[in-house]
Amino acid sequence: MIFLVVVATLFAGYGTAYLASEDVRYITRAGMEETRILQAREPIADLVADRVTDPAVRQSLRLVLESRDYAARLGLNAKETYTTYSDVGRDTLLLVLQAAPRDCICPYTWKYPIVGRIPYKGFFDLAAGQRAADRLAAEGYDVHLRPSGAFSTLGWFNDPLLSTALTRDSVELAALVFHEIAHNTLYVKSATPFNESFAQFVGYRSAESFFAGRADTANARQAADRLHDEMVLGEFYRDLIARLDSLYATDPDSAALEAGRAAAGTWARAQLEGPVGARLRSFRLGRLPDRPVNNARLIGATIYRTRLDLFDRWFERHDRDVRSSVRTLETLMEGVEGDSAFARLEGAVEEQGNSSK
Repeated sequence: MIFLVVVATLFAGYGTAYLASEDVRYITRAGMEETRILQAREPIADLVADRVTDPAVRQSLRLVLESRDYAARLGLNAKETYTTYSDVGRDTLLLVLQAAPRDCICPYTWKYPIVGRIPYKGFFDLAAGQRAADRLAAEGYDVHLRPSGAFSTLGWFNDPLLSTALTRDSVELAALVFHEIAHNTLYVKSATPFNESFAQFVGYRSAESFFAGRADTANARQAADRLHDEMVLGEFYRDLIARLDSLYATDPDSAALEAGRAAAGTWARAQLEGPVGARLRSFRLGRLPDRPVNNARLIGATIYRTRLDLFDRWFERHDRDVRSSVRTLETLMEGVEGDSAFARLEGAVEEQGNSSK
């Protein structure tokens, strides 16, 4: 396996660097973990057919295969996504670290070979993740360290479905399959919020259609309700960030910064316990209203919820049909990069709205 050769070369050729460089140790650990995951892959179809497979696992994996088949019928490009399965042997695969200055909604980034700069860092070594978070917090950054059950090689390998995904209910598991296949179908360069929000939207709308086609009205409604709640929370976070951006634009001193952040937090809590919370259909707020303002957490919270209203309006204008919506959006996004993706989508939605009057 190629990845094994890469890791072996890294150890043999960079032994000194491995001992001296935290980045080399980090990349080596990631390579070893990915090798272990890839070596554990088993064809999902074989596991479903094998009567020895745990019945609950078989049921979930069968749902994955059926979701893949339905994605193809919707015109989505399934490729080899989730045709294999790996049991990672634990609930939390890794910790993901995000950071941001306390006076800016802008991500701290890490630079690595091949992938370049990215606004997060994953740690298979949980203690190392905590140490990195503590260092950035000591430097004055807002930090957000969260568990994750996923690990992607960004297309370098045929990533398997991981056992950590099977903790999801049927709606979330199907939506995950559609979400990842949506990435195969449409990708806009340098437009992470657009790509993730598009995939989030397609994930839930496809799941709604999938379950409705099986006469499973309860799960179809649940998928629709969860997308509704994602849209409500997206609007809430957009308003909160606008308030914080106005505060940060004044270049406040430390006292004014803390007072302004506290005021924004008070507003957020009132919204969540009041009008925003009242609109939610399935999302449970839990401790969310009690969380203080944290720019890193806000960046993470919005990346999958940016302008979902635009995707929904596009969907409505295409007869609430996933196939038609995605196909026409692919055409619309030809040659588009970065933030201009949302601008082009908004312009097209407005144009369609004006022409229908």
